[in-house]
Amino acid sequence: MRSRIVVRAAVVSGLLLSLLIGGQYSVSAQQKTATAAKPGELTVDRIFAQPSLSGRLTRGIAWAPDNQRLSYFEIKGSGKDAKPELWTMDAETGERALLVSVEKLESALPAAPSKETQATGAGRRPPAQYQWAPGGDALLFEGPHALAWFDLKSQMSRVLVNGKEGLSDAKISPDGKYVSFVREHNVWLVSTADGKECALTAGGTEEVRKGELDWVYTEELDIFTGYWWAPDSSAIAYLEMDERKVTQFSLVNFESFTGEAELQRYPVPGGTNPVVRVFVAPVGGGEARAMDLGAETDVYVPRVNWLPDSKRLAIQRLNRAQTMLDVLLADTATGKTSTMLSDKDDYWINVSDDLHFLKDGKRFLWSSERSGYRHLYLYDVSGKPPLQLTTGEWEVDHVDSVDEEKGVVYFTATEKSPLERHVYRVGLDGGGFARITKEDGTHHVNFAPNAWNYVDTYSNANTPPRQDLYRADGTKLATLNENKVAELADYHLSPVEFFTIKAHDGVSLNCSMIKPPNFDPAKKYPVIVYTYGGPHAQVVENAWMGGGFLWHQMMAQKGYIIFSLDNRGSAGRGHVFEEPIQYRFGAQELSDQRDGGEWLKSQPYVDAERIGIHGWSYGGHMTLHAMFEAPDIYKVGFAGGPVTDWHFYDTIYTERYMGLLPEHEESYEESSPIKNAGKLKGKLLIAHGTGDDNVHYSNTLALIDDLIKAGKYVEVMAFPGRGHGVSDLAAERVLWNRVTKFFLDNL
Repeated sequence: MRSRIVVRAAVVSGLLLSLLIGGQYSVSAQQKTATAAKPGELTVDRIFAQPSLSGRLTRGIAWAPDNQRLSYFEIKGSGKDAKPELWTMDAETGERALLVSVEKLESALPAAPSKETQATGAGRRPPAQYQWAPGGDALLFEGPHALAWFDLKSQMSRVLVNGKEGLSDAKISPDGKYVSFVREHNVWLVSTADGKECALTAGGTEEVRKGELDWVYTEELDIFTGYWWAPDSSAIAYLEMDERKVTQFSLVNFESFTGEAELQRYPVPGGTNPVVRVFVAPVGGGEARAMDLGAETDVYVPRVNWLPDSKRLAIQRLNRAQTMLDVLLADTATGKTSTMLSDKDDYWINVSDDLHFLKDGKRFLWSSERSGYRHLYLYDVSGKPPLQLTTGEWEVDHVDSVDEEKGVVYFTATEKSPLERHVYRVGLDGGGFARITKEDGTHHVNFAPNAWNYVDTYSNANTPPRQDLYRADGTKLATLNENKVAELADYHLSPVEFFTIKAHDGVSLNCSMIKPPNFDPAKKYPVIVYTYGGPHAQVVENAWMGGGFLWHQMMAQKGYIIFSLDNRGSAGRGHVFEEPIQYRFGAQELSDQRDGGEWLKSQPYVDAERIGIHGWSYGGHMTLHAMFEAPDIYKVGFAGGPVTDWHFYDTIYTERYMGLLPEHEESYEESSPIKNAGKLKGKLLIAHGTGDDNVHYSNTLALIDDLIKAGKYVEVMAFPGRGHGVSDLAAERVLWNRVTKFFLDNL
C-alpha cells in the first residue's frame, strides 16, 4: 500500500477543472490564492510546478562492468528543449567524459511510450533506460516495444527487436550472447550477434503467465522480475503464475461513452491466489523442468536465487498465513528440493532481498527478524549453526554489497537513529562493525560491483538530496550532483524539530514539528497532524519529503503548526514495534495518535479546539479512524485514497496483518472505520482517483453510502482516471489548492 506512482502527462479541461473543485471554489479563486501570496511565501501552484523545488537528481546511474566508471544521464538544455546525453565519471579521479551524445541517443533509443500510467504493482516500475553489456563494449536500450544494441566503439546502434506487441523486463545474459525479455506472457530470447529471436517458454497467456509477474506479487512482495539467468548463462529459472481462479476487478474508464473497463487480476482476502510454480528451462533447448515446492499449492514464492555453481536454486516458500518461510535448495537437473533453512514468526514474516551466496557456494548471508529486529547471519549449507553478524535494538534495512576479498558486508541500518539511514560495515567473522556515512540524515547508496566505491544520495529534512561519489571507507572522491536549489532560500523554510513523547503506557514515540515563522509561544496556534501509521513506512524521518513537505511549510507560513507522530506499526524500529497492530488495524495506531493529540492539547501554544489531520492511503484510513473515533481531538480531516473496509484490499498485504478468513472475520469488521462513520462530527474531505488499481475507488463509494445512511455529508473529490497517487501536476494543483482552502475555511 505504498504510493510509488509513475506520473503521466494528463490534461484537465477547464470544464473538468471546475467540476473537480466544485462551485464554491472556482478557477478564479484558485488563481487568487496563488497571486495573493506575498514575496517569500510558498504557494500550491509553485510547489507543484516546474522546475521542481526539490531540484533534479541525476538519473540512470549505473556502474560499468570494469568498476572504474559510473555512467549517468546528463540533461542538455532546459524546458521543452531538454534532452539527455550519457556521460561517465572516473571512480578515482572524478573526471567526466561524454559516452553517448544527444544525437546518437535520439537515433538509438526506441520511440517513447505514447501514454504513461499512474499504475501501481508491476506498472509502477518503469523499465531500465539502458544496461551495460557484460564486456563493457556495448549498451542495451529498452523501449516499450523495441530493444536496441549500441556498440560503444563504433557509436552505432542496431535494433534487436521491434514490433507492435509490448515487451518488458529485458536482461542481458551473463555471457552477453542473448537478451531476454517478456512478450505476450512468455519469455523470449534474441541473439546479440544476429538478432534472431526464439521463445524460451510457450503457452503463456493472461491467465497463465510464464516469467511474468501479476499485480499483487509486485505490489506486496516487492519482487520485480519473474525470471532469472543462471550465472553461466546455461538456463533460465522462471515463475509460472496460474491466475485462472483469481478474481477480476473492473477498472471502469469513466471518460468512455460506452463504459469500457480494464479487468485486473486482484485477489481479495479469503479468495483465491495465483498458483505459482518454479521451472528451469535450458537455453540450448529442451523441456523446462518443474522444481518440487511440495504438495501445498496455496503458498507464495517471494524470491528465487541461483547458487554460484548454476546447478542449484534457492527458492523461498512462504505459507499463506505468512508465518513460516522455508528456503528450499533445488537441484535443477532433477527438480528435487530439500529445506536449507526455515524462519518462523508468531506474527508475520517480512521478506527481504538479503540472501547472498558467497563464491564458494557453501556459505550464504541471510537476514532475520527472529530477535524482534532484522539482523544479519552467516549460514553454511551443511547446516552448521549460523554466525550472527549484527545485534542490537535497531534494524538492518538491507544489504548493499559484499566484498569477499576483504571479508566485509556493507549494509544500511538504523543503528544511529530510526529517523535516519546510514551505511555500515561488518566483517564476515562478525568483527569490525563501523558506521561509514557521517552526515546526519538519510543515505541511499549504489555500490560498484566490486564494492570498492559507491554513489551516495543524501538528504535531510530541510535539504533536497544530493549525489556524491565515495570510496567504501567513506572518503569522498567527487560530487556527481550538488543539486542546490537556490530558490528555496527565498522561502525561509522553518526548521523541522524532532523529539519524543511518551504514550500512556510509557512507550517512547518519535515526533516532528514545524512551527510557523516568527513563532510566539505566548500565542495559540491551530495544528495540522500528518499521518501514515501503517507498516513499512515512516513520516518522522530526517529526510527530504518533497512536495508534501513544502505544502506543510506553506501551511506553517499561514499560521499552522505541523505535527507528525510515528505510532506502533510503522517502520524503522524493528519488527517488535510493528507487532501490536496484528489482527486489528487502527486500534493501537489510533491509541498512539490520541496520545499525541492529548500531548498537543496540553501545550500552551496549541489551540486545543483547532486540531486537524490528514493522510493518504493508509494515512487516509487512519484519518477516517481519527475523525470517527476521536472527534474530541480532531475537528477537521482530509483523507486521500483511503482503505475503508479491508475486505476490499488484496490478500498478501491484508492477510499478513489481519489473518485469514473466515476465522478472523471479526478482526476485519473491527478494523473498518465505516462502522463508526455515523459518529462523524467534524468536517471531512476525501479525494480518490477513479482509476486507482491499488486502493479501489469502491472503498470511497462504500463509505459514502454509509455516511448517507447516517445522514452525514462529506466533500468528495473524484479524479477521473487517476491512480493511487493522483500524481499529474494539473491534478495535484487542483487537489492541494482545495485541501488548502478546506483547512483555512474549517480550522
